[in-house]
Amino acid sequence: MKLVDAAALAMFLRTMTPDSPKRRISPLALPNILTYGRIAAVPVVVACLFWPADIWVRWVAFGAFALAAITDYFDGYLARAWGQQSSLGRMLDPIADKLLVSACLLMLTADNTIRSWSLWAAIVILCREILVSGLREFLAELRVSVPVTRLAKWKTTAQLLAIGFLLAGPAGETILPGTVNIGLVLLWISAVVTLYTGYDYFRSGVRHLLEDPQ
Repeated sequence: MKLVDAAALAMFLRTMTPDSPKRRISPLALPNILTYGRIAAVPVVVACLFWPADIWVRWVAFGAFALAAITDYFDGYLARAWGQQSSLGRMLDPIADKLLVSACLLMLTADNTIRSWSLWAAIVILCREILVSGLREFLAELRVSVPVTRLAKWKTTAQLLAIGFLLAGPAGETILPGTVNIGLVLLWISAVVTLYTGYDYFRSGVRHLLEDPQ
């Protein structure tokens, strides 16, 4: 009888004990600051590409982009390692990535670094980013997550390398002849992989798109 009473009391106490509050992550946590820095790099790169075509300005644009690209890895890694993952970080991280990539592609197109047939590679990348963002937003409302595949991570790496070479542009040519051509080849590679990963994401979410709302 005493054992039964003890078990009942323990169960009662568990039901009366409030759930432990979720840990609140500061907006100024280091992973979030790195994401803010990636967003802040966008106007810096854009301003540099508006400047007359001086070698040192292209190096500044390349340096700002390179630092921003490095934070793309470290903000997520540190957030997981330090237990500082937050809703703010999950929202801003893909926004920062898309702002940086889109702004760079548009500016490189404006200054004719990306031209002719290579414009199609930039268009494919931009269209895929918009389509996948819309799909993710729709699936988020259904509480369906679409995990990032390993191939998508390789696509992002090729994309960032391509933009880095193209940003260096004429400045890079003084050190490594063919810098722009290397960037364009990498841009096409990332565009081809982009088509496949975009199809893969769409295939994963299409069954939810075809379901009738209840």
